[in-house]
Formats: sequence, structure tokens, C-alpha cells
Amino acid sequence: MAYLELNSEKLTHNYHFLNDLFKKNDIQWGIVTKLLCGNKIFLKELLALGAKEVLDSRISNLKTIKSIKPDVETVYIKPPARRVIKSLVRYADASFNTEYETIRLISEEAVKQDKMHKVIIMIEMGDLREGVMGDDLMDFYEEIFRLPNIEISGIGTNLNCLSGVMPSHDKLIQLSLYEQLIEAKFNKKINWVSGGSSITIPLLRKKMVPKGINHFRVGETFFLGNDIVNHKPIKGMKSDVFKLYAEIIELSEKPKVPIGELGQNVAGESLEINEADYGKTSCRAILDLGLLDISTEQLFPTDKTLEFSGASSDMIVVDLGRNRRKYKVGDLLSFKSDYLGILNLMNSNYIDKKVV
Repeated sequence: MAYLELNSEKLTHNYHFLNDLFKKNDIQWGIVTKLLCGNKIFLKELLALGAKEVLDSRISNLKTIKSIKPDVETVYIKPPARRVIKSLVRYADASFNTEYETIRLISEEAVKQDKMHKVIIMIEMGDLREGVMGDDLMDFYEEIFRLPNIEISGIGTNLNCLSGVMPSHDKLIQLSLYEQLIEAKFNKKINWVSGGSSITIPLLRKKMVPKGINHFRVGETFFLGNDIVNHKPIKGMKSDVFKLYAEIIELSEKPKVPIGELGQNVAGESLEINEADYGKTSCRAILDLGLLDISTEQLFPTDKTLEFSGASSDMIVVDLGRNRRKYKVGDLLSFKSDYLGILNLMNSNYIDKKVV
């Protein structure tokens, strides 16, 4: 069975790298855990690092997190559906919100559960996903802070999540100005100005994040050690926290060109034949995972000589050339993957998960 391995030492290294970076800049931060898809084995490794705040977009994941570490602060990071509000108040200490009626219902449920629920108001800054429009913010805030058992603990924004709008010094200044306007008008303290995510870390390292931004929420860079603006690893971070291992279940020398009339394959693709391959053979290995688990476009072999020949729902075929490394049936091939690839693997029930 193919399996995904998490290296706990490398994960710990990345945690301390980012923790030191944020401490030096007087910034609080939380770890976005949605990549782990609620996997208890991996979550235990993460929570053992000492993170005080974790954020997720699935309430079931927050429930699992609370079962492991009840005192960690949990944050739900998308506007809640009304049908999940009871569970939201039970398992999330805070949530991102943009709708008054939803927050009113959260207030009612928080009263019932005798809890104080924190709310971070998300502001639209141009990426056109979730967020209150800036012109409506003051009236929106005024309505919210009157609700019982609701604490407005912060404001925030999401950038580069839908339309690709990049964070900039000017946009972050604008966000921090909203905080100043709210505090001046209502004489209420806003604790978090959450303008940072993995996409904002390169600005922080260049000292281009204004002082008013005091909270980051980080997932991809923490897990993969990458600069997602410049698409390269961050010096000093580990980019191979995760590694996929797939077993060779068949290995044979076969023709390079299919035999017979060609149509579309199971993925709807039509194979293009290289005429230079007629009459040639190569060593082809079949691996024990397929498109149900991950796309080959999201897999990067650690053995650079390997080439993908194709994939079906449950199997991936790799061209080993002349098999100079003497692979055999039962051997494991290792791969790195990108963020969405790991997310697919984590979400697959057919991929085992292990910690090393």
C-alpha cells in the first residue's frame, strides 16, 4: 500500500524557523491545519510542537484537535454555514465572519452554551472572496458589538486566494487603518489585525509589512518550507516534510508505443505518439496508486531519471528506461508533491499515513 510519510524533525525545524521570524517582528501567528484533513496521527505531531492557536476550515477537524489538546485555541477560517453553528460554538473558540445574521445566530448559541465566542471580521480588499466591503464596515461593526457573548477580537483579510490579488505594503496599510478608525470611533480595542498568510511572508522578510499587522495564519509555508510568491524553497526551511512512497507492483520490458487502434483513455486523454519510439522498448513499472489519489502533475520523483507514462484510477505507470538502478517488484519509489497534491493524498482513504 502506498503511504505518505511526515518527518517530525523537519516539521519541528520549520515551526521554530517561523516562530523565531514572527517573534522578531512582534507578530502572533497560528497554524492552518486543513492540509492534514483531521488526521489524528499527524495532528498529534503538530500539536506537540506547542502551537497555541490552530486554524481550520472544517469543524470536524477542530473537533479532533480539541479531543487531542482541549486548551489550544481553535479558529474556524471561513464564514460559517448556519446549519453548523451549534458545533461551531462548541469546537471553535473563534471564527471568521462577514454576515450579521450569521453572527446573531452564533450569539444566540453562545448564550445557550454559556460561552464567549470570538469573531474576526473579514474585510474585502480586492481578491473578491469573503469580506465586508470597506464602506459598510463601520455600520457592520456597530451592529455586531452590541450582541451578547460575542467578542470582536480582530479584523482580517484574505488575498491571493481566489483572484490572485497579491498582498502589498499599501493594502496592509489600508487594513491597519481600518483598525485605527474602529478604535477611534467606538473606543474598542481590536487585538488582531490578521493580514498575513504564507503569501505575505516574503514581504515580512523584506521588512515591508507595516507595524499595524500583528497576526499571521500560515499553512503552506509551514508544511512545505516554500516561498509561494517566487515559487522556490525558503533558505533555512525544510521542503521535504512530506514524502510519498509507492510500491512497484509490476515491472516488465514493454513496447514504448501502444498496439492497436487508439481512443481516449479513462482520463479523457488522447495519447500522442512519438514516431521515433516505434520498435523501441523500455522498462515500465506500475505503482500502487492512481488518479483517485493524486495527479501525476502533482508528483515529483526523487529519482530524476523516472518519467511518467500515464495513469488510470488505481495505477500509475512509470518509464524506467533501461532500469539502470535495478529496481524490482516490491521496491518503493519516493516522491515529493505540492500543496494541493498532499491535500489530495491526505484526503485519500487509500493512502496510509506514517510518521518518521
